[in-house]
Amino acid sequence: MNHFEIKQGDALAILKTMPDESVDCIVTSPPYWGLRDYGVFGQIGLEENFQEYLEVLTSVFREARRVLIKTGTAWINMGDSYAGSWGAQSRGNTAGEGSVGIEGTSPLHARQIKAHPQMQAGTGSLKRTGLKSKNLIGVPWRLAFSLQADGWYLRDAIIWHKPNPMPESVRDRTTKAHEYLFLLTKSRKYFYDAAAIAEPGILRNEAPKFPAGWDPENHGRGEKAGRYKSDKQRGHSRRHAGFNERWDSMSKVEQCGGLRNKRSVWTIPTQPFPGAHFATYPEKLVEPCIKAGCPAGGVVLDPFCGSGTTGIVALRLGRRFIGIELNPEYVEMARRRISDDNPIFNREAGAA
Repeated sequence: MNHFEIKQGDALAILKTMPDESVDCIVTSPPYWGLRDYGVFGQIGLEENFQEYLEVLTSVFREARRVLIKTGTAWINMGDSYAGSWGAQSRGNTAGEGSVGIEGTSPLHARQIKAHPQMQAGTGSLKRTGLKSKNLIGVPWRLAFSLQADGWYLRDAIIWHKPNPMPESVRDRTTKAHEYLFLLTKSRKYFYDAAAIAEPGILRNEAPKFPAGWDPENHGRGEKAGRYKSDKQRGHSRRHAGFNERWDSMSKVEQCGGLRNKRSVWTIPTQPFPGAHFATYPEKLVEPCIKAGCPAGGVVLDPFCGSGTTGIVALRLGRRFIGIELNPEYVEMARRRISDDNPIFNREAGAA
């Protein structure tokens, strides 16, 4: 294959044409249920009810699992929504790759969603979700558990914390400032490069501090807090006098060599895309997924390619990329963005 190709069409149909175990890693953000009418026949997210939406996505990822190598990983970004708020509540700044978050949607856009023929049965009512209005649907976890039941290993649930969330006009709950990023695998043992995404350890000014002469070890032992332990009491000879005090005063980053295993809360601002009226999911959210989950030179797949953010990051990191996108306008946009970001690859190379 070329360094990248973007296939235009239905994700499930195209995945069925791909060979077994032909990609190393999947990074994607599927369309959200009830979020937006893309104006394309066969789009996901406008199903009659939420259960049907789950079944459709589960079938797509079943085929994606087939084309994934045995040691491959899948990273799926998903936000939540509320029952009874179709076209007026959900993800915030981003909404699938190449869509508008409902909370940031104009009143006209919200009316367009509600006017769609598939929206006429009610906006997130009991009929659609099985939940009373104002209930948090739990979309991410319902999808994760559906994929788990279908054969995936659910390995991690990462919190994408957004320091710049879209404001919400709510007074009876907190403002949503996070989404989920699930790590799923095909097998018990899989490729995962923890060192590639290791993060700085605890900084010196974050380490616990104690007054000079205080012993932090005696709490809960019936000993007077603040009693100073001599080196002899701590089991050290005169030769090593003062070592423990010096060690204890060191920061964890100094003790542990400077890096630690990446934590499960990632603080990453949303990233506006100046070429359109929506925000894509940020490149910094994609980077650690590819660094940890795809070997150098491997193939990254995004079955819901949208505007091509996954492909841009994949090529920057020395991987190859396959994208699938239903909307022809987004296909052209993705090819243009990837080509502009990587001038060495011409746009024709991405055609499929």
